[in-house]
Amino acid sequence: MKTYKFELFTAAIEKNIREGVFKPGHKLPSVRELKAQYQTSISTIQSGYDYLVIRGLVESIPKSGYYVSNRPEVTQTKPKHRPVVRDAIFKHHLEWITSLQTGNKYAEFNVAAPGNLLVPQKLLLRTMQQVIREQGAGLLQYYPSNGLPELKTNIVKRAAAHQTSINPDELLITDGALQALYIALSAICNTGDVIAVESPCVFSILEVIRVLHLRVIEIPVDPLTGFDIEIFKKACRNNPVKAAIVTPNFHNPTGRLLTDEQKIALLSIAQQHNVALIENDIYGDLNFSGPRPSTIKRFDDSGLVLSYSSYAKTLAPGIRLGWLAAGKFMQRAEQIKFALGSTVSPLYQETINRLLKASSYDRHLRAFRMQLAKNAFLAINLLSEYFPQKTTILAPSGGYNIWVQMPYQTDMDHFYKQCEKIGVRFTPGYTFSFSGMFDKYFRLVFADKFSPKRIEAIKLAGQRAR
Repeated sequence: MKTYKFELFTAAIEKNIREGVFKPGHKLPSVRELKAQYQTSISTIQSGYDYLVIRGLVESIPKSGYYVSNRPEVTQTKPKHRPVVRDAIFKHHLEWITSLQTGNKYAEFNVAAPGNLLVPQKLLLRTMQQVIREQGAGLLQYYPSNGLPELKTNIVKRAAAHQTSINPDELLITDGALQALYIALSAICNTGDVIAVESPCVFSILEVIRVLHLRVIEIPVDPLTGFDIEIFKKACRNNPVKAAIVTPNFHNPTGRLLTDEQKIALLSIAQQHNVALIENDIYGDLNFSGPRPSTIKRFDDSGLVLSYSSYAKTLAPGIRLGWLAAGKFMQRAEQIKFALGSTVSPLYQETINRLLKASSYDRHLRAFRMQLAKNAFLAINLLSEYFPQKTTILAPSGGYNIWVQMPYQTDMDHFYKQCEKIGVRFTPGYTFSFSGMFDKYFRLVFADKFSPKRIEAIKLAGQRAR
Protein backbone atom coordinates (compact mmCIF):
# COMPACT_ATOMS: atom_id res chain seq x y z
CA MET A 1 0.00 0.00 0.00
CA LYS A 2 1.28 3.47 -0.87
CA THR A 3 2.55 5.60 2.02
CA TYR A 4 2.79 9.39 2.25
CA LYS A 5 5.36 11.66 3.89
CA PHE A 6 2.73 13.32 6.05
CA GLU A 7 1.91 10.01 7.77
CA LEU A 8 4.94 10.59 10.02
CA PHE A 9 3.07 13.25 12.01
CA THR A 10 -0.60 12.43 11.24
CA ALA A 11 -0.19 8.98 12.76
CA ALA A 12 1.06 10.53 16.02
CA ILE A 13 -1.79 13.07 16.15
CA GLU A 14 -4.38 10.40 15.36
CA LYS A 15 -2.99 8.13 18.10
CA ASN A 16 -3.18 10.93 20.71
CA ILE A 17 -6.76 11.76 19.71
CA ARG A 18 -7.92 8.12 19.93
CA GLU A 19 -6.21 7.56 23.28
CA GLY A 20 -7.76 10.73 24.72
CA VAL A 21 -4.49 12.62 25.13
CA PHE A 22 -5.86 15.32 22.80
CA LYS A 23 -9.42 16.18 23.84
CA PRO A 24 -12.07 17.77 21.57
CA GLY A 25 -11.18 21.45 21.12
CA HIS A 26 -7.46 20.88 21.80
CA LYS A 27 -5.34 23.20 19.67
CA LEU A 28 -2.81 21.38 17.53
CA PRO A 29 0.73 22.51 16.58
CA SER A 30 0.94 25.07 13.78
CA VAL A 31 2.10 24.19 10.25
CA ARG A 32 5.43 25.97 10.81
CA GLU A 33 6.03 24.17 14.12
CA LEU A 34 5.50 20.78 12.51
CA LYS A 35 7.64 21.77 9.51
CA ALA A 36 10.56 22.49 11.84
CA GLN A 37 9.95 19.41 13.98
CA TYR A 38 9.77 16.91 11.09
CA GLN A 39 12.18 18.70 8.71
CA THR A 40 9.76 18.58 5.81
CA SER A 41 7.94 21.01 3.52
CA ILE A 42 4.96 23.20 4.34
CA SER A 43 2.99 21.50 1.54
CA THR A 44 3.54 18.09 3.17
CA ILE A 45 2.27 19.36 6.55
CA GLN A 46 -0.67 21.06 4.86
CA SER A 47 -1.56 17.81 3.03
CA GLY A 48 -1.44 15.94 6.32
CA TYR A 49 -3.81 18.33 8.03
CA ASP A 50 -6.15 18.19 5.01
CA TYR A 51 -6.15 14.41 5.37
CA LEU A 52 -7.10 14.66 9.08
CA VAL A 53 -9.86 17.19 8.27
CA ILE A 54 -11.31 14.80 5.65
CA ARG A 55 -11.22 11.99 8.23
CA GLY A 56 -13.29 14.21 10.57
CA LEU A 57 -10.63 14.16 13.30
CA VAL A 58 -9.53 17.78 12.96
CA GLU A 59 -11.18 21.11 12.22
CA SER A 60 -9.59 24.14 10.60
CA ILE A 61 -10.53 27.53 12.05
CA PRO A 62 -9.49 30.44 9.78
CA LYS A 63 -6.75 32.70 11.22
CA SER A 64 -6.63 30.53 14.35
CA GLY A 65 -5.26 27.13 13.38
CA TYR A 66 -6.18 23.44 13.68
CA TYR A 67 -8.19 21.92 16.56
CA VAL A 68 -9.34 18.44 17.53
CA SER A 69 -12.83 18.07 16.15
CA ASN A 70 -15.98 17.87 18.25
CA ARG A 71 -17.67 15.87 15.46
CA PRO A 72 -17.58 12.09 15.39
CA GLU A 73 -15.20 10.57 12.85
CA VAL A 74 -16.78 9.68 9.54
CA THR A 75 -16.24 5.95 9.10
CA GLN A 76 -16.47 4.05 5.86
CA THR A 77 -18.11 0.66 5.71
CA LYS A 78 -17.09 -1.88 3.14
CA PRO A 79 -19.81 -2.45 0.56
CA LYS A 80 -21.43 -5.85 0.62
CA HIS A 81 -21.06 -7.62 -2.70
CA ARG A 82 -23.38 -10.28 -3.95
CA PRO A 83 -21.59 -13.51 -4.87
CA VAL A 84 -20.71 -13.72 -8.56
CA VAL A 85 -21.57 -16.99 -10.28
CA ARG A 86 -18.87 -18.10 -12.72
CA ASP A 87 -18.64 -20.91 -15.23
CA ALA A 88 -16.03 -23.17 -13.64
CA ILE A 89 -15.15 -24.97 -16.90
CA PHE A 90 -14.75 -21.70 -18.81
CA LYS A 91 -12.58 -20.21 -16.06
CA HIS A 92 -10.42 -23.35 -15.89
CA HIS A 93 -9.90 -23.50 -19.66
CA LEU A 94 -9.19 -19.77 -19.83
CA GLU A 95 -6.43 -20.13 -17.23
CA TRP A 96 -4.73 -22.74 -19.41
CA ILE A 97 -4.55 -20.50 -22.50
CA THR A 98 -3.50 -17.25 -20.79
CA SER A 99 -0.40 -16.08 -18.97
CA LEU A 100 0.28 -17.18 -15.41
CA GLN A 101 -0.62 -14.39 -13.01
CA THR A 102 0.69 -15.83 -9.76
CA GLY A 103 2.87 -18.60 -8.46
CA ASN A 104 6.00 -20.14 -9.88
CA LYS A 105 6.49 -18.81 -13.42
CA TYR A 106 9.33 -20.62 -15.13
CA ALA A 107 8.35 -20.90 -18.79
CA GLU A 108 5.04 -20.60 -20.64
CA PHE A 109 4.30 -22.44 -23.87
CA ASN A 110 0.52 -22.06 -23.67
CA VAL A 111 -0.13 -18.50 -24.93
CA ALA A 112 -0.70 -18.32 -28.70
CA ALA A 113 0.88 -14.90 -29.17
CA PRO A 114 4.37 -13.60 -29.99
CA GLY A 115 6.57 -13.19 -26.92
CA ASN A 116 8.16 -9.92 -25.92
CA LEU A 117 11.46 -10.76 -27.62
CA LEU A 118 9.72 -11.32 -30.97
CA VAL A 119 7.38 -8.33 -30.85
CA PRO A 120 8.82 -5.48 -32.99
CA GLN A 121 8.58 -3.03 -30.11
CA LYS A 122 10.75 -0.27 -31.55
CA LEU A 123 8.97 -0.36 -34.90
CA LEU A 124 5.51 -0.25 -33.32
CA LEU A 125 6.26 2.43 -30.73
CA ARG A 126 8.11 4.62 -33.23
CA THR A 127 5.23 4.35 -35.70
CA MET A 128 2.67 5.12 -32.99
CA GLN A 129 4.63 8.21 -31.96
CA GLN A 130 4.72 9.44 -35.55
CA VAL A 131 0.97 8.89 -35.87
CA ILE A 132 0.25 10.76 -32.63
CA ARG A 133 2.44 13.70 -33.67
CA GLU A 134 0.77 13.98 -37.07
CA GLN A 135 -2.86 13.18 -36.21
CA GLY A 136 -3.00 14.78 -32.76
CA ALA A 137 -6.46 15.25 -31.30
CA GLY A 138 -8.00 13.73 -34.42
CA LEU A 139 -7.24 10.32 -32.90
CA LEU A 140 -9.73 11.10 -30.12
CA GLN A 141 -12.68 11.31 -32.52
CA TYR A 142 -14.90 8.61 -34.01
CA TYR A 143 -13.57 6.99 -37.17
CA PRO A 144 -15.81 5.45 -39.87
CA SER A 145 -17.70 2.54 -38.33
CA ASN A 146 -16.51 0.08 -40.98
CA GLY A 147 -12.91 1.24 -40.70
CA LEU A 148 -10.43 3.74 -42.12
CA PRO A 149 -10.88 3.70 -45.95
CA GLU A 150 -7.14 3.93 -46.64
CA LEU A 151 -6.44 1.02 -44.28
CA LYS A 152 -9.05 -1.10 -46.06
CA THR A 153 -7.48 -0.21 -49.41
CA ASN A 154 -4.09 -1.40 -48.20
CA ILE A 155 -5.56 -4.66 -46.85
CA VAL A 156 -7.19 -5.22 -50.24
CA LYS A 157 -3.85 -4.60 -51.99
CA ARG A 158 -2.06 -7.11 -49.78
CA ALA A 159 -4.74 -9.71 -50.45
CA ALA A 160 -4.40 -9.12 -54.19
CA ALA A 161 -0.66 -9.88 -53.90
CA HIS A 162 -1.57 -13.52 -53.13
CA GLN A 163 -4.36 -13.63 -55.75
CA THR A 164 -7.25 -13.03 -53.33
CA SER A 165 -9.82 -10.54 -54.55
CA ILE A 166 -11.60 -8.59 -51.80
CA ASN A 167 -14.13 -5.88 -52.52
CA PRO A 168 -13.48 -2.90 -50.17
CA ASP A 169 -17.24 -2.62 -49.73
CA GLU A 170 -17.38 -6.08 -48.08
CA LEU A 171 -14.57 -5.29 -45.65
CA LEU A 172 -15.05 -4.52 -41.94
CA ILE A 173 -12.27 -3.44 -39.57
CA THR A 174 -12.85 -5.28 -36.28
CA ASP A 175 -11.58 -5.29 -32.73
CA GLY A 176 -9.43 -8.37 -33.31
CA ALA A 177 -10.03 -11.72 -35.00
CA LEU A 178 -12.42 -13.09 -32.39
CA GLN A 179 -14.85 -10.20 -32.92
CA ALA A 180 -14.65 -10.86 -36.66
CA LEU A 181 -15.63 -14.49 -36.04
CA TYR A 182 -18.47 -13.46 -33.73
CA ILE A 183 -19.83 -11.08 -36.37
CA ALA A 184 -19.52 -13.69 -39.12
CA LEU A 185 -21.38 -16.39 -37.16
CA SER A 186 -24.04 -13.94 -35.99
CA ALA A 187 -24.62 -12.75 -39.56
CA ILE A 188 -25.19 -16.30 -40.81
CA CYS A 189 -26.73 -18.28 -37.97
CA ASN A 190 -29.59 -18.22 -35.52
CA THR A 191 -29.78 -19.93 -32.13
CA GLY A 192 -29.82 -23.71 -32.53
CA ASP A 193 -28.37 -23.78 -36.06
CA VAL A 194 -25.86 -26.49 -36.94
CA ILE A 195 -22.30 -25.59 -37.85
CA ALA A 196 -19.22 -27.65 -38.67
CA VAL A 197 -15.92 -27.03 -36.89
CA GLU A 198 -12.47 -28.54 -37.02
CA SER A 199 -11.55 -31.09 -34.38
CA PRO A 200 -9.29 -30.23 -32.61
CA CYS A 201 -10.44 -26.61 -32.54
CA VAL A 202 -8.99 -23.72 -30.54
CA PHE A 203 -10.85 -22.92 -27.30
CA SER A 204 -11.66 -19.29 -28.21
CA ILE A 205 -13.63 -20.39 -31.28
CA LEU A 206 -15.50 -23.03 -29.29
CA GLU A 207 -16.43 -20.42 -26.69
CA VAL A 208 -17.94 -18.07 -29.31
CA ILE A 209 -19.99 -21.01 -30.61
CA ARG A 210 -21.17 -21.81 -27.09
CA VAL A 211 -22.15 -18.19 -26.36
CA LEU A 212 -24.22 -18.08 -29.58
CA HIS A 213 -25.98 -21.37 -28.64
CA LEU A 214 -25.11 -23.14 -31.88
CA ARG A 215 -25.03 -26.89 -32.42
CA VAL A 216 -21.79 -28.43 -33.60
CA ILE A 217 -20.57 -31.22 -35.84
CA GLU A 218 -16.87 -31.82 -35.29
CA ILE A 219 -14.90 -32.62 -38.46
CA PRO A 220 -11.60 -34.42 -37.78
CA VAL A 221 -8.32 -32.79 -38.78
CA ASP A 222 -6.13 -35.62 -40.03
CA PRO A 223 -2.53 -35.47 -38.72
CA LEU A 224 -1.19 -35.78 -42.28
CA THR A 225 -3.81 -34.40 -44.65
CA GLY A 226 -5.68 -31.85 -42.49
CA PHE A 227 -9.44 -31.13 -42.55
CA ASP A 228 -11.31 -34.31 -43.54
CA ILE A 229 -13.22 -33.23 -46.62
CA GLU A 230 -15.02 -36.55 -47.09
CA ILE A 231 -16.51 -36.45 -43.59
CA PHE A 232 -17.46 -32.80 -44.18
CA LYS A 233 -19.28 -33.85 -47.35
CA LYS A 234 -21.26 -36.50 -45.45
CA ALA A 235 -22.07 -34.02 -42.68
CA CYS A 236 -23.48 -31.52 -45.19
CA ARG A 237 -25.46 -34.22 -46.98
CA ASN A 238 -27.06 -35.60 -43.82
CA ASN A 239 -27.47 -32.44 -41.68
CA PRO A 240 -28.77 -28.86 -42.13
CA VAL A 241 -25.29 -27.32 -41.82
CA LYS A 242 -25.44 -23.52 -42.02
CA ALA A 243 -21.72 -22.71 -41.80
CA ALA A 244 -18.27 -24.22 -41.36
CA ILE A 245 -15.28 -22.66 -39.61
CA VAL A 246 -11.97 -23.71 -41.15
CA THR A 247 -8.32 -22.75 -40.76
CA PRO A 248 -6.78 -23.93 -44.03
CA ASN A 249 -3.39 -22.30 -43.50
CA PHE A 250 -1.39 -23.62 -40.51
CA HIS A 251 -4.31 -24.85 -38.46
CA ASN A 252 -4.21 -24.25 -34.70
CA PRO A 253 -3.16 -26.54 -33.02
CA THR A 254 -2.00 -29.12 -35.60
CA GLY A 255 -0.18 -26.73 -37.97
CA ARG A 256 -1.69 -28.49 -41.03
CA LEU A 257 -1.75 -26.68 -44.38
CA LEU A 258 -4.39 -27.58 -46.99
CA THR A 259 -3.37 -27.78 -50.63
CA ASP A 260 -5.09 -25.63 -53.25
CA GLU A 261 -6.85 -28.77 -54.49
CA GLN A 262 -8.24 -29.42 -51.01
CA LYS A 263 -9.38 -25.82 -50.67
CA ILE A 264 -11.19 -25.97 -54.02
CA ALA A 265 -12.83 -29.28 -53.09
CA LEU A 266 -13.95 -27.87 -49.73
CA LEU A 267 -15.43 -24.80 -51.43
CA SER A 268 -17.22 -26.96 -54.00
CA ILE A 269 -18.98 -28.94 -51.27
CA ALA A 270 -19.98 -25.73 -49.47
CA GLN A 271 -21.40 -24.24 -52.67
CA GLN A 272 -23.26 -27.45 -53.49
CA HIS A 273 -25.00 -27.43 -50.09
CA ASN A 274 -25.19 -23.62 -49.68
CA VAL A 275 -22.96 -23.70 -46.59
CA ALA A 276 -21.14 -20.52 -45.64
CA LEU A 277 -17.38 -21.00 -45.15
CA ILE A 278 -15.82 -18.86 -42.42
CA GLU A 279 -12.10 -18.86 -43.19
CA ASN A 280 -9.69 -18.16 -40.34
CA ASP A 281 -6.49 -16.87 -41.99
CA ILE A 282 -4.67 -15.41 -38.99
CA TYR A 283 -1.59 -17.59 -39.57
CA GLY A 284 -1.55 -17.25 -43.36
CA ASP A 285 1.41 -14.82 -43.40
CA LEU A 286 3.56 -17.12 -41.23
CA ASN A 287 4.80 -19.70 -43.76
CA PHE A 288 8.29 -21.00 -43.01
CA SER A 289 9.28 -21.40 -46.67
CA GLY A 290 7.96 -20.91 -50.19
CA PRO A 291 5.27 -18.47 -51.29
CA ARG A 292 2.48 -17.28 -49.08
CA PRO A 293 -0.32 -19.92 -49.28
CA SER A 294 -3.61 -19.20 -51.02
CA THR A 295 -6.88 -18.55 -49.25
CA ILE A 296 -10.15 -20.31 -49.96
CA LYS A 297 -11.62 -16.90 -50.76
CA ARG A 298 -9.26 -16.70 -53.74
CA PHE A 299 -11.32 -19.40 -55.46
CA ASP A 300 -14.77 -18.12 -54.46
CA ASP A 301 -17.11 -16.25 -56.79
CA SER A 302 -20.32 -17.02 -54.88
CA GLY A 303 -19.88 -14.79 -51.84
CA LEU A 304 -20.22 -17.81 -49.52
CA VAL A 305 -16.70 -17.39 -48.11
CA LEU A 306 -16.17 -15.00 -45.21
CA SER A 307 -12.45 -14.55 -44.55
CA TYR A 308 -10.98 -12.97 -41.43
CA SER A 309 -7.58 -12.21 -39.94
CA SER A 310 -5.79 -9.88 -37.52
CA TYR A 311 -2.39 -8.45 -36.64
CA ALA A 312 -2.26 -9.85 -33.10
CA LYS A 313 -0.39 -12.96 -34.26
CA THR A 314 2.08 -11.22 -36.57
CA LEU A 315 2.83 -7.98 -34.67
CA ALA A 316 1.72 -7.89 -31.03
CA PRO A 317 -1.19 -9.38 -29.05
CA GLY A 318 -2.15 -5.95 -27.70
CA ILE A 319 -2.79 -4.59 -31.21
CA ARG A 320 -6.52 -5.26 -31.20
CA LEU A 321 -7.20 -4.82 -34.88
CA GLY A 322 -8.57 -7.40 -37.29
CA TRP A 323 -10.72 -7.52 -40.37
CA LEU A 324 -13.58 -9.47 -41.89
CA ALA A 325 -14.36 -9.81 -45.60
CA ALA A 326 -18.04 -10.69 -45.22
CA GLY A 327 -18.97 -11.67 -48.78
CA LYS A 328 -22.69 -11.74 -49.47
CA PHE A 329 -23.40 -11.49 -45.73
CA MET A 330 -22.11 -7.91 -45.53
CA GLN A 331 -25.46 -6.22 -44.91
CA ARG A 332 -26.16 -8.16 -41.73
CA ALA A 333 -22.48 -8.19 -40.65
CA GLU A 334 -22.29 -4.41 -40.91
CA GLN A 335 -25.29 -3.99 -38.61
CA ILE A 336 -23.87 -6.40 -36.03
CA LYS A 337 -20.48 -4.69 -36.13
CA PHE A 338 -22.12 -1.31 -35.45
CA ALA A 339 -24.11 -2.74 -32.55
CA LEU A 340 -20.90 -4.07 -30.96
CA GLY A 341 -19.17 -0.68 -31.12
CA SER A 342 -18.80 1.67 -34.02
CA THR A 343 -15.08 2.46 -33.96
CA VAL A 344 -11.93 0.37 -33.61
CA SER A 345 -9.05 2.29 -31.98
CA PRO A 346 -8.05 5.12 -34.38
CA LEU A 347 -4.46 4.86 -33.15
CA TYR A 348 -4.26 1.19 -34.07
CA GLN A 349 -5.90 1.81 -37.44
CA GLU A 350 -3.51 4.61 -38.36
CA THR A 351 -0.50 2.65 -37.08
CA ILE A 352 -1.29 -0.50 -39.07
CA ASN A 353 -2.13 1.60 -42.12
CA ARG A 354 1.27 3.30 -41.98
CA LEU A 355 3.05 -0.05 -41.61
CA LEU A 356 1.19 -1.58 -44.55
CA LYS A 357 1.88 1.42 -46.80
CA ALA A 358 5.63 1.14 -46.23
CA SER A 359 7.87 -1.92 -46.48
CA SER A 360 8.43 -2.20 -42.72
CA TYR A 361 5.66 -4.78 -42.14
CA ASP A 362 7.05 -7.12 -44.79
CA ARG A 363 10.58 -6.74 -43.45
CA HIS A 364 9.34 -7.66 -39.98
CA LEU A 365 7.43 -10.67 -41.36
CA ARG A 366 10.53 -12.04 -43.09
CA ALA A 367 12.57 -11.92 -39.87
CA PHE A 368 9.66 -13.20 -37.79
CA ARG A 369 9.03 -16.20 -40.06
CA MET A 370 12.70 -17.13 -40.01
CA GLN A 371 12.81 -17.02 -36.21
CA LEU A 372 9.62 -19.09 -35.95
CA ALA A 373 11.06 -21.74 -38.26
CA LYS A 374 14.19 -21.96 -36.08
CA ASN A 375 12.07 -22.17 -32.94
CA ALA A 376 9.94 -24.96 -34.40
CA PHE A 377 13.03 -26.99 -35.32
CA LEU A 378 14.54 -26.53 -31.86
CA ALA A 379 11.29 -27.35 -30.03
CA ILE A 380 10.77 -30.55 -32.03
CA ASN A 381 14.34 -31.67 -31.29
CA LEU A 382 13.92 -30.99 -27.57
CA LEU A 383 10.62 -32.87 -27.42
CA SER A 384 12.12 -35.79 -29.34
CA GLU A 385 15.13 -35.99 -27.03
CA TYR A 386 13.61 -35.48 -23.59
CA PHE A 387 9.99 -36.69 -23.76
CA PRO A 388 9.02 -40.36 -23.49
CA GLN A 389 9.36 -42.75 -26.39
CA LYS A 390 6.19 -43.10 -28.47
CA THR A 391 5.48 -39.38 -28.03
CA THR A 392 4.02 -38.22 -31.37
CA ILE A 393 4.98 -34.75 -32.62
CA LEU A 394 3.36 -33.00 -35.59
CA ALA A 395 5.90 -30.77 -37.32
CA PRO A 396 4.22 -27.59 -38.65
CA SER A 397 5.14 -25.83 -41.89
CA GLY A 398 4.04 -22.44 -40.59
CA GLY A 399 2.32 -20.67 -37.71
CA TYR A 400 3.61 -21.30 -34.19
CA ASN A 401 1.92 -24.32 -32.72
CA ILE A 402 3.12 -27.91 -32.21
CA TRP A 403 0.54 -30.60 -31.47
CA VAL A 404 1.93 -33.34 -29.22
CA GLN A 405 0.38 -36.71 -28.41
CA MET A 406 1.67 -38.43 -25.28
CA PRO A 407 1.94 -42.22 -24.92
CA TYR A 408 -1.34 -43.95 -24.11
CA GLN A 409 -0.32 -44.92 -20.56
CA THR A 410 0.56 -41.34 -19.54
CA ASP A 411 -1.37 -39.95 -16.56
CA MET A 412 -1.98 -36.49 -18.00
CA ASP A 413 -3.44 -34.97 -14.81
CA HIS A 414 -0.28 -35.97 -12.97
CA PHE A 415 1.86 -34.61 -15.82
CA TYR A 416 0.16 -31.19 -15.73
CA LYS A 417 0.44 -31.03 -11.95
CA GLN A 418 4.15 -31.80 -12.14
CA CYS A 419 4.58 -29.08 -14.78
CA GLU A 420 2.69 -26.62 -12.60
CA LYS A 421 5.06 -27.32 -9.72
CA ILE A 422 8.03 -26.23 -11.82
CA GLY A 423 6.10 -23.35 -13.45
CA VAL A 424 5.92 -24.81 -16.98
CA ARG A 425 2.69 -24.58 -18.93
CA PHE A 426 1.37 -26.21 -22.09
CA THR A 427 -2.25 -26.05 -23.32
CA PRO A 428 -4.09 -29.32 -22.49
CA GLY A 429 -5.68 -31.14 -25.42
CA TYR A 430 -9.08 -31.39 -23.74
CA THR A 431 -9.59 -27.62 -24.25
CA PHE A 432 -9.68 -28.18 -28.03
CA SER A 433 -12.97 -30.06 -28.24
CA PHE A 434 -16.42 -30.25 -26.67
CA SER A 435 -16.00 -34.05 -26.64
CA GLY A 436 -12.80 -34.36 -24.57
CA MET A 437 -11.30 -36.76 -27.12
CA PHE A 438 -7.83 -35.15 -27.00
CA ASP A 439 -6.98 -35.89 -23.38
CA LYS A 440 -3.60 -37.37 -24.31
CA TYR A 441 -2.54 -34.31 -26.32
CA PHE A 442 -1.12 -30.90 -25.53
CA ARG A 443 -0.17 -27.85 -27.57
CA LEU A 444 3.23 -26.18 -27.39
CA VAL A 445 3.56 -22.58 -28.64
CA PHE A 446 7.05 -21.61 -29.87
CA ALA A 447 6.41 -17.91 -30.55
CA ASP A 448 9.18 -16.65 -28.29
CA LYS A 449 12.96 -16.93 -28.38
CA PHE A 450 14.36 -20.06 -26.78
CA SER A 451 16.46 -18.78 -23.92
CA PRO A 452 18.47 -21.28 -21.84
CA LYS A 453 15.67 -21.06 -19.29
CA ARG A 454 13.00 -22.09 -21.82
CA ILE A 455 15.16 -24.93 -23.13
CA GLU A 456 15.69 -26.19 -19.59
CA ALA A 457 11.92 -25.98 -19.01
CA ILE A 458 11.18 -28.45 -21.80
CA LYS A 459 13.91 -30.76 -20.47
CA LEU A 460 12.37 -30.66 -16.97
CA ALA A 461 8.85 -31.24 -18.30
CA GLY A 462 10.11 -34.20 -20.33
CA GLN A 463 11.78 -35.68 -17.26
CA ARG A 464 8.53 -35.33 -15.31
CA ALA A 465 6.65 -36.99 -18.19
CA ARG A 466 8.99 -39.98 -18.07
